[in-house]
Amino acid sequence: MKRFFQPVEKDGSLKKKSTLTTSSSLSKSEEKEEQNGESVVITEEKREPLKFISWNANSFLLRVKNNWPEFTEFIAVFDPDVIAIQEVRMPAAGSKGGAKIQGEVKDDTNSSREEKQTLMRALSSPLFRNYQVWWSLADSKYAGTALIVKKCCQPKKVTFSLDQTASKKHEPDGRVILAEFESFRVLNTYVPNNGWKDEENSFQRRRKWDKRVLEFVLRSSDKPLIWCGDLNVSHEELDVSHPDFFSSAKLNGYVPPNKEDCGQPGFTLNERNRFSTILSEGKLVDAYRSLHEEKDMDSGFSWSGNPIGRYRGKRMRIDYFLVSEPLKDRIVSCEMQGHGIELEGFFGSDHCPVTLELSQKTSIDSAES
Repeated sequence: MKRFFQPVEKDGSLKKKSTLTTSSSLSKSEEKEEQNGESVVITEEKREPLKFISWNANSFLLRVKNNWPEFTEFIAVFDPDVIAIQEVRMPAAGSKGGAKIQGEVKDDTNSSREEKQTLMRALSSPLFRNYQVWWSLADSKYAGTALIVKKCCQPKKVTFSLDQTASKKHEPDGRVILAEFESFRVLNTYVPNNGWKDEENSFQRRRKWDKRVLEFVLRSSDKPLIWCGDLNVSHEELDVSHPDFFSSAKLNGYVPPNKEDCGQPGFTLNERNRFSTILSEGKLVDAYRSLHEEKDMDSGFSWSGNPIGRYRGKRMRIDYFLVSEPLKDRIVSCEMQGHGIELEGFFGSDHCPVTLELSQKTSIDSAES
């Protein structure tokens, strides 16, 4: 990351620009910072993001209150350009059931105001001052997503629905944020859980969601896609620690009428088959699996059951980075940042962060796009 410094005189005027400053034709991001007691302007060349983090925080506010130092240390080391958060669990500003106020967290009561202030203080700390945040939230403390992007990597457009024509409409429960960059789009989603029973708010809801996602992917094929988030599905048997356990799991003894709906939500045959269809027809590549073909019992899963109880040691890979095939050769790394059954590197959540790093776009890539 190139940084150019322009000292500011006491009267507020800029000193003569350093010879390090790039051509004025470049798009730049400027921030002021104190160095040796003197205010300087930091100018960063605009660029596209290359390093990404996706994390289901299982309540972003709780992570800020309880796990922020260790999470910010991880952010400082990895230095991501984009941080995609799922399960924010903060209510949106705006009337219940009405239009959401874009970028605003609820603050019309004393408790919600305090919670918002806690969140904003964390995101205004020195480490995060070079980022901008977008929120897509539910009416209550449920679901919700956030996208945190470096100011030098600002997207051209941000929308909150799988229907790109409805730019100001938020998906119910705030499950979608779509950011469009110069040469690709980034889709951050918190996919609905399949549920255990064949009823309107579970199996049917998930089938409709998967259908809409497939339609979105096919409709958006004009530009490569990076789709990340908690996708709530484990694609293959090597994506769960105990295939037999998950495929035969039941809730209160209930057995769905269709055997392909049986099993742990996220590991039923119907979900996995629909996921296969989205990957194949959408020409999407599972970034992690493209680099890690074998099962990794220590750090190959993004969700881990509670260390106490029947789910101890039972783990699933349900958080992904999926990339369009033209981006496959640019994948440098894709890793699960947590390991072990004691949830090391999960930062208090039941999901660990997943990271993706891409190489710089080459002249060949530019010609093909």
